[in-house]
Amino acid sequence: MKTFVPLLLCTLLIAPRVTVAETPPPGVLATALKPLVDEGKIAGAVMLVADKGKVLALESVGYASLATKEPMKNDALFWIASMTKSVTGVAVMMLVDEGKNSLDDPVEKYLPEFKGQQVQETEGGPLHPPKHPITIRDVMTHTSGLLTARDPRLKNQPSLEEKVKQSAKFPLIREPGTKFEYNNVGINAAGRIVEVVSGMPYTEFLQQRLFAPLGMKDTTFWPSEGQASRLASSVRLNKDKTALEDVKLDANLPPEVFAKLSKTATVPRRVFDNFGVGKFYEYANKYGEPAGGLFSTATDMGRFCQMLLNGGTFEGKRYLSANAIKAMSSVQSGDVKVTPETGYGIGWYSKFGGEEPPGIGSYTHQGARKTVMWVDPKNGLAMVVMVQNFDIEPEAHKRLHREFLKAATEKFGKRD
Repeated sequence: MKTFVPLLLCTLLIAPRVTVAETPPPGVLATALKPLVDEGKIAGAVMLVADKGKVLALESVGYASLATKEPMKNDALFWIASMTKSVTGVAVMMLVDEGKNSLDDPVEKYLPEFKGQQVQETEGGPLHPPKHPITIRDVMTHTSGLLTARDPRLKNQPSLEEKVKQSAKFPLIREPGTKFEYNNVGINAAGRIVEVVSGMPYTEFLQQRLFAPLGMKDTTFWPSEGQASRLASSVRLNKDKTALEDVKLDANLPPEVFAKLSKTATVPRRVFDNFGVGKFYEYANKYGEPAGGLFSTATDMGRFCQMLLNGGTFEGKRYLSANAIKAMSSVQSGDVKVTPETGYGIGWYSKFGGEEPPGIGSYTHQGARKTVMWVDPKNGLAMVVMVQNFDIEPEAHKRLHREFLKAATEKFGKRD
């Protein structure tokens, strides 16, 4: 023992010093958005940048829940809302590629309930036939003239078929093709056409033709308990408008009512807290909204965007033709533009002007709770930002996009 102790001391003196592992420093993307977390503008975010072949960065910052201070993780699940429209656009164009429909086909060719639809531009005003029946292109570019989802005459329906039939009962509110007016009703009609043309439910078409082959394992309309455990809580401004707090919709619902609803469908509690009793209806009927029902992760949506960046192919499989990509990513509504620098393609906003990133020729879509994705061919990048803000200050929203895009394109974009 007398010889062991000196030897041990000697070993300790010459051995390299062992330190406790530290959290690695944040990457360029997390660094760019951390000030928004620190200032209380967003709770947290997951960010992804990829090129055609690989993921270049996947980073998270902030919190998945402000109430519990649960850290945001890279595999967090988010409601992507209207980013679903871009997925529906891909589904439509897959069928166009197969020659099963055309963007110029009248909607009534596949959905006879739209035959004979009239235009009534003012409530109670005169009716007259449209100059042309609404087309698939019209419904996919928000220029159909269909009444909008906010119209109080539209009620919940148990299926996509019934929901679309209900909307066809009312006159158009303007001439097709004359004005861009964001319209979930039109996108839902396009989703219903996917059902009719493909011969399978819209949700099943997406699963079989897109999600499963692309490896989008966490993209769903109905998160499971396991997926819901990774759901990032939505946040909104408190009553005083001084800070963000976690959203809890229908928080005062009596426990016995929740228990009764749970007999009709199993909705994970975290999903219910974020989205309310309406989710029982969707889970029970297995209803998936083509205009805005999907949940996903940054990784899954990154794979989706990589496929598009690759011109419609991914990991050796072709999903879309070059012509389909062009239709989705370029303005499809003629002279009808969204802004002086953007138009609308088939399920995507298309950028044709401006000097700020992303590059001209890029296409993008955002969700209601501020998730967003970009496909930027000029910079050779697919980019995704996942946040869950029920509301956000306009300037903070601009900063979110500006700071992320600046960091992503400067670090990873193509060099001329």
